[in-house]
Amino acid sequence: MNKKKIFALVLVLTLMLTGCGKVATLKNGEEVVAKMDGKKITANDLYDELKKQGGAVTLTNMIDSFIVNKEIKTDDDAESYADSQLSSYKQSYKSYGQDFGAALKSAGYSGEDEFKEELILEYKKNVVTENYVKDELKDDEIEKYYDDNIYGDIEARHILISPNTDDDMSDEEKEEAEKKAKKEAEDIIKKLDKGEKFADLAKEYSDDEGTAEDGGKLTVTYGSVVDEFWDGVNELKDGEYSKKPVKSEYGYHIIYRIKQDKKPSLKEVKDDVIAKLVEEKMSEDSTLQTKALVALRKKYNLEISDDGLKSSYDNTINSALSANSSN
Repeated sequence: MNKKKIFALVLVLTLMLTGCGKVATLKNGEEVVAKMDGKKITANDLYDELKKQGGAVTLTNMIDSFIVNKEIKTDDDAESYADSQLSSYKQSYKSYGQDFGAALKSAGYSGEDEFKEELILEYKKNVVTENYVKDELKDDEIEKYYDDNIYGDIEARHILISPNTDDDMSDEEKEEAEKKAKKEAEDIIKKLDKGEKFADLAKEYSDDEGTAEDGGKLTVTYGSVVDEFWDGVNELKDGEYSKKPVKSEYGYHIIYRIKQDKKPSLKEVKDDVIAKLVEEKMSEDSTLQTKALVALRKKYNLEISDDGLKSSYDNTINSALSANSSN
């Protein structure tokens, strides 16, 4: 990638400025990195140009690599994440008949090991962001999420009637299949009204192969089922069943609510609540990693002494935050 090539050029320049490598010099002491008829390019010329062409980005990447690696150790989770991502990339390139190794070299990587190190750094940046979001969470946010989203588990039974449709059907045929499935579900409710046992009907009619043999029995937790099913079972009282079929993307459900467990205390589920809040916030706000890294740089007392790079750095950060906030 361009940032890799820039990094390589900066490294070469650093070696030159520290006296490594044989270079020509001008009378004023400036090193000449290239010359041609009528023109000499000095190390300072190159440095100034590199600053304009991604210098702040390269500098920031070097800073973040140092501080993130100081903050987060490379543990088994980091290794597993990187290995999984690397395998996924390789499989993707293979599926398109492309040479992954050649693609890495084209992007400026020396090989898979260097690319894996960047994947590990990506993992660590995610951890840094998660930690930042956790630290920013307020107690009232945690309590509100607990009040609104944590329920006791509900023990229930259900019968699913799925429309017999496929992609080759016309819209009219699909509509007819929907009507047929709904009618079958309504007929089953009539059987329940006449006193037939819910478990027996589930075994006979339910299209949910995972629960049918056990009479449609399942334990429902908030977020583990589609919203329509949750709303349907939550509206019932213990010992009640649906008087109308509950429609979801899977078909038509008839639900029987057995009982609901007591809601767990906030102390029992606080870690889960925090994890859910962090997940939600990170999916909703794409600026969080930028904010987390900026905060981390401040923690390490970052100072950029070059005025041009400092200005470019500030502009890059402000642009990232404003652009991401508007998405």
